[in-house]
Amino acid sequence: MPFYHSLGKIPDKRHIVFRQPNGKIYQEELVGTQGFSSLSSLVYHLHPPTCVRQKEKPYSVKPKIALHESLDAMSFKGFDIPSTEDYVESRKTLFVNSSMNIGLAAPMKSTPYFFKNADADEMLFVHKGSGTVYTMYGQLKFQYGDYIIIPRGTVYKIEFDTPDNRLLFIEAFNPIFTPKRYRNEFGQMLEHSPFCERDIKRPQNLETFDEKGNFDILIKKKGMIYPYTYIYHPFDVVGWDGYHYPYIFSIFNFEPITGRIHLPPPIHQTFENIGFVVCSFVPRMYDYHPQAIPAPYHHSNIDSDEILYYVDGDFMSRNNIEKGQLTMHPGGLPHGPHPGAIERSIGKKETQELAVMIDPFESVMITEEALKIDVKDYYKSWLSEEEMS
Repeated sequence: MPFYHSLGKIPDKRHIVFRQPNGKIYQEELVGTQGFSSLSSLVYHLHPPTCVRQKEKPYSVKPKIALHESLDAMSFKGFDIPSTEDYVESRKTLFVNSSMNIGLAAPMKSTPYFFKNADADEMLFVHKGSGTVYTMYGQLKFQYGDYIIIPRGTVYKIEFDTPDNRLLFIEAFNPIFTPKRYRNEFGQMLEHSPFCERDIKRPQNLETFDEKGNFDILIKKKGMIYPYTYIYHPFDVVGWDGYHYPYIFSIFNFEPITGRIHLPPPIHQTFENIGFVVCSFVPRMYDYHPQAIPAPYHHSNIDSDEILYYVDGDFMSRNNIEKGQLTMHPGGLPHGPHPGAIERSIGKKETQELAVMIDPFESVMITEEALKIDVKDYYKSWLSEEEMS
């Protein structure tokens, strides 16, 4: 959860006269969610943020569902998603339910347009690439390992440093927060939290654009893209304050929690939502009981699916896993270490694995884009060579 932040010029109190040097009143905008009861920010524009010059015919980007129901353990080669020049076109949704969309993107070029998701908070995990996210709240420089959290309704533009970019993304139809158990009643991160406020990168370098012209904003709503052209530059903000703004948290700043014997996945939790949780698996020391088995025990997902995105390092519990690969273990079926993983793990002192786990609480549907990168017969991967014969 972001904490209070302010950039630029703001008046002494809310909703009072605040004049520009030329005598005109700055245009105040309240940006918030959940009916004035959740996080919000007050933003001060040079011009009204409402001046639309024209709008074009909307078009659909709704994912095509291939499997509405599935009880198959599946895996997908994420790096087989083709690189695409355009940012919006590069976003390939793989999994869908009523709470979220999960997908991958491999954009090659910076966006010539602005983009706004009017439906969902976005989480972009940067697997490859670096660059800058530009917003009316300021700029955020990103790099490998960053989680970029962009609240719904935020107009943004991405500038990539190179054409080789790989992103894991979540569109969350309810707000994304840090876990409640890490925070006290005032919102401060507690001492047992695996990260703290110092680890959160907030917007900087607020730049005010006083420009009139044609500014194209692609707005996503209910699976449709609505092309709008505004008269004034969307980043004409002179100042703002509040709790609703984009921010970055690096997976490398997650401090792992370890124990004498194997601890369950909630110790890796990084974000929460009404419909899912996100966990970060990072390099860490293994369990230190003299007879500990570091490999995870077999477990059944009864209440949620489990989607794991493999980033880097040694994936001790899985065989034949590549960077950028995903596994999807559905609720209702047990899963666990691959053959040989348990014995392999005994006596190991540490792991260098890096992975992102997403646990949706409602079963996901599988899209046609996902099936294009499906690993055939993954469900048989727990069979030993003897059992295969």
